[in-house]
Amino acid sequence: MSQANSSMRTVLRATIHEHRIPTAASGPYICVEGPDQCLWFCESLTGKIGRFDPTTTTFKEFALPDNRSTPIGLVLGPDGNLWFSEKKGHKIGRITPAGVITEFPLPTPNAAPDGMIVGPDDAIWFSESDVDQVGRITTTGEVHEFAAGITKGSKPLSLTVRDGLLWFSEASGNRIASMSADGKTVREYATPSVDSQPRATCTHPAGGVWFVETGANALGRIDAHGVIREFPVPTPNASLRGVTVGPDNNLLWYTANFANQIGCMTPDGEVLGEFPIPTAASGPRCITAFSNGRLYFTQYDASSIGEVVVENRSG
Repeated sequence: MSQANSSMRTVLRATIHEHRIPTAASGPYICVEGPDQCLWFCESLTGKIGRFDPTTTTFKEFALPDNRSTPIGLVLGPDGNLWFSEKKGHKIGRITPAGVITEFPLPTPNAAPDGMIVGPDDAIWFSESDVDQVGRITTTGEVHEFAAGITKGSKPLSLTVRDGLLWFSEASGNRIASMSADGKTVREYATPSVDSQPRATCTHPAGGVWFVETGANALGRIDAHGVIREFPVPTPNASLRGVTVGPDNNLLWYTANFANQIGCMTPDGEVLGEFPIPTAASGPRCITAFSNGRLYFTQYDASSIGEVVVENRSG
């Protein structure tokens, strides 16, 4: 059992379980809950899309046509299918819950699609990190790309939606940006810390867009006016990678790659606990809240799915 640091004022207790993916060295990355209440995830190193059933704790894996395509981003589409980005294949893919795969090549060569989100228009929006663009694909496969207003060399990554706008991190630009739903208006906001390297993003019910700052060792929050606050985490050089709002719709949970931990923070920046992952150097990446009240995360270097069960909270 993993337990929060006892020196913290408020303590959470949690158990972390690990579920080994059948394919070794698969490199699981982004994960989401599917329409079947199973966890779907990208296997970036082996060119597969995986499915984990929490009820039976069993896996299914679906191979892509090219095992070198490096699927990374993943989102549940409004059509009930899973949509994924192929970073080295430079395509957007669609997989049905039954495992039928369709791929859509992108107009821009070497676009390197990455993060994905369903936009306010019910289309799938995605970052193109190597060409500093944001793309949009409809559920029928029509693609548009947007570059105006995005600083060159900024490396857009994770996207989320708040108040009818698309928000995305710029990992190399050390900024958070917003984009209008028509793709025509972009505003960029510099983070207070130099070399903050913002990555994963999420929205909080109380307002604001949250994001990890891998270089600044903090979680960040940006409000609707572009004001950014940063909230450091206790473990030095933790290398934060993923963030999500927990099943209680309040606490923020994050993954710490170098620290090999899962952490929990309140919306006002108080860290309630950091929980060591049983497998050393497991490479935690994406974390997502699930309808069964648990949290699941990918372990890129251990080729496993992690599961966090929160037991109680004491003051």
